[in-house]
Amino acid sequence: MWEQIYANKRKSAWLASLMAVLLLILGYVLAEYYAPGYGVAGLFLAFTIWLIMALIAYYGGDGLFLAMSGAKKIEKQDLPQLYNVVEEMTIASGLGKIPAIYVIDDPAPNAFATGRNPEHAAVAVTSGLLRVCSRDELQGVLAHEIGHVKNRDILLMLFAGVMVGAIALLAEVGLRGHWFMGGRSRRSSDGGGGQMQAIIMLVAIVLMILAPLIAQVIYFAISRKREYLADASAARYTRYPEGLAAALEKISTAPEKLSSANRVTAPMYIINPLKREGSRAANITSTHPPISERIAILRAMGGVTFAAYDKAFRQSKKSRSSVIPASALKETAAEEAPLSKAAEPEDSAATIKKRAREVDNFFYRQDQYLAMGCVCGTTLKIPPGFLASQVICPHCKRKHRASEFKPLAKNR
Repeated sequence: MWEQIYANKRKSAWLASLMAVLLLILGYVLAEYYAPGYGVAGLFLAFTIWLIMALIAYYGGDGLFLAMSGAKKIEKQDLPQLYNVVEEMTIASGLGKIPAIYVIDDPAPNAFATGRNPEHAAVAVTSGLLRVCSRDELQGVLAHEIGHVKNRDILLMLFAGVMVGAIALLAEVGLRGHWFMGGRSRRSSDGGGGQMQAIIMLVAIVLMILAPLIAQVIYFAISRKREYLADASAARYTRYPEGLAAALEKISTAPEKLSSANRVTAPMYIINPLKREGSRAANITSTHPPISERIAILRAMGGVTFAAYDKAFRQSKKSRSSVIPASALKETAAEEAPLSKAAEPEDSAATIKKRAREVDNFFYRQDQYLAMGCVCGTTLKIPPGFLASQVICPHCKRKHRASEFKPLAKNR
């Protein structure tokens, strides 16, 4: 996969340069529009914004996206099964370091990966994903996200997300200023240059409208192939394509909407939470391939190798073009063995209930809830600052002193 890794590094540099040019043009035109003769000052301001945003993207973009998503970092004792699955997929992928693991308190099932390189990477899943997915399905989703880490997609998407946000913000400020001023720009004091000012005004308005669209088109252009490659990587790491296929079905048909997603962070998720399959136009403008197509390719695989995925891809797309880099197709005969993993038994009701309780308890601890065990077996929880002096168990109706409640213990 070295070609893909190299291509992602090259695209990251190209994207940063392209975004810089777009920002500089926008900065110059906006400055000339609002303050004729100050275009150079606009260039300097735009370059400063680009430099700051580039540094933020590289050194702090992952933290920014995780904070925007409301993600909370976990340790092994918080959610043991989730940690173990990430650990297993890290070993299967050959990465040298386990990504930091985060959970988002949201009922909509989804997940994403972020970071600047495999040594500074993170994966985030929603609480909804942990509630609806079996272990096999969870493995498929996390293997997909670790595939993004392995393939260096994460740096590319960091630059794309931060730069798209910067351009959209600058254009939004320009548009609001235009409407606030009633469409009037400041004229030069000598009254000349009216025709040039009219041209500048027209260009400024066009750029303010088109700049975010251009930036978003760039986002679309870099997103689709990486999803196919991450799906192929997941099938290879788990040796069970059905796990990811079933998870994609559950995520895509879930009725809940991811509340923390926005147009900057949405393309990073395994399924874009702001887009649903529908018209042909909607699929063309989506940052992800059609979900039904991704599922069909995974289920058509006759093996677990990149070659098997590529064959299924070409058959599904009725195309001769390959989606897998040439180096990844050179696999040993042993790797070309057919699917051998049998589906594991579905998680029992008790297992699902235990996992849901672990997720709930993690967020209760984050919010500093206090707890007490009732003799009937119920664990009672109260928020910090609880005002009543007593708590009545809803099951056995016993009364408990609120002062005796203690911090919620971690999972064991």
